[in-house]
This record gives sequence, C-alpha cells and structure tokens, in this order.
Amino acid sequence: MRKPIIAGNWKMFKTRDEAIEFMYQVSESMPSNQLVDSVICAQAPMMRCLIKRQGQNLRIGAQNLCYEDQGAYTGEISGQLLKSYNVDYVIIGHSERRNIFGETDETVNKKLKAALRNELLPIVCVGEHLEERENNLTNKVLTKQIKGAFADISAIEMENIVLAYEPIWAIGTGKTATAEQAEESCAFIRKLIKEMYGLVVADQIRIQYGGSVKPANIDEIIAKENIDGALIGGASLDPEKFIYMVNAAVKK
Repeated sequence: MRKPIIAGNWKMFKTRDEAIEFMYQVSESMPSNQLVDSVICAQAPMMRCLIKRQGQNLRIGAQNLCYEDQGAYTGEISGQLLKSYNVDYVIIGHSERRNIFGETDETVNKKLKAALRNELLPIVCVGEHLEERENNLTNKVLTKQIKGAFADISAIEMENIVLAYEPIWAIGTGKTATAEQAEESCAFIRKLIKEMYGLVVADQIRIQYGGSVKPANIDEIIAKENIDGALIGGASLDPEKFIYMVNAAVKK
C-alpha cells in the first residue's frame, strides 16, 4: 500500500503572521503521519517560523531550489540551506516555474539531483498544455518530461521521489481534469515508470494529481487506483479546507 500524500502549494501568498495563524489552526488537527503525509510548501522566508510550529504530523516544503549548492547565484536558495532549516520536501518543475521562469527538462533534472544529494524529498511536477491534450499529445509530453527529469536517476533514488501530474490547463483556472482523465494520465505515468525502472519502483512511487483540487472534488479524485494524493494550490490556503482534504486521503 502506498501512503497518500497531500501537499499544499501556497505559491506567493500569505504574510508571516497569516502563515503562523494557519499553523495554529492546522498543526494539531493533522491525522497521524503513519496514515498520510501532510505537507505545506511555502515561500522561503517563512520556513523557520513554520517548522517551529509544524507539530508532529505536518511537514514543511520549499517551492523551489537552485541546482547548485552554493555560489554566485543572487536570489536563489540552496538545497544545503533548506536542509539546514530541517525542510523536508521541495517542489521541482512546477508549470509556473517552467512557463514563467523558463525552466526546462534539463533544469528540472539538475534541481532533482540537487534535492537528492541534500536529502530533500522532491515533488516533481509534469503536465501538458490544453492544446497538447486537444491534439492527443498528452502521453508524448509526459514521456518527454519524465525521461528528461529522471535522466541518470537510479531506481534506489526513485524511492524518495513523489511525482505530481498537473495538467497546466487546470492550474489556477477553476477547470479540473475529471477523475477519469486524472486516473488515465497517472496510470500512464506509472506504466512509463515501470518501463524505465521495473515493477517494484512503479508500484511504490507515489503519484499526486494537481489542478484546481478542492473539497468538492478531492474524494472522487483520491479514490482512483493510481492517484496517491494531491498537490493543492488555492484551496490549501484555507485551514478548514486543508484539514478536510488531508482527512479525505486517509479514507483512501
């Protein structure tokens, strides 16, 4: 059985005081981490104050990292620094990083290696544009992204990686892939991982769905066989909604 994982991606929202208030409302309400992994990925300056208040069953993640561990990279954040703050997770290759900041499959691969060598748990995002789906290119896009992201990544290293399928047309748009569409793509991703790494790795890797996930649709999405959790944007900013969605994963 794969333990589900629910990760909130706050993006560039919340002040320090708002983040602390969220933690006070949520941290003691999380189910046991034996049942579900619960994660909040926040802006870097918030890391320390969130980690101090994360409680026993909630973990904190970063939204990005540099592919180098140190150097003249103004404005970047290193895996070494994240690890020194006891950050657990890091999102890599989110579509907003790809589309707005020009990250490529090669960049994603370099960042993934940086996360692994610094003992961070990567959440690697993949997903297609609307026109790619409409032209039946979804599987081709996913294959390119995954093979690029995981170049030179070993089967042993795959044990510490989470994959997030996030169709770009469903992120922040209010549109959501149907549970059947999400399951179809997550099943394809698992099949591809099987071809690349074998049955054992394919069976154990956790695959999230992301894209306008909210309390109204998470139960249907999380019930699917190949979906092991959700990477949640706007709905994760609300304490009550986040608590609901984490508990929904426990029922899986």
